[in-house]
Amino acid sequence: MGAESDRAELSTLRAQIADVAARVTNLAERYDQSPDSAIAADLFAAERALLAAQRSLQQASTELED
Repeated sequence: MGAESDRAELSTLRAQIADVAARVTNLAERYDQSPDSAIAADLFAAERALLAAQRSLQQASTELED
């Protein structure tokens, strides 16, 4: 598999993670002001982890370009 194909796959993965992160954020915001705010805290932590994964995939893609 070539670098171009790998970059395309990484781009697809980043887009999918962005979609999941947005969905997690929406859920977290629903629970943020509720008695279940501990659920929101867990969901916001998951969102941060997904965003970190997105950054890691971007870095890998950048390294493939070098």
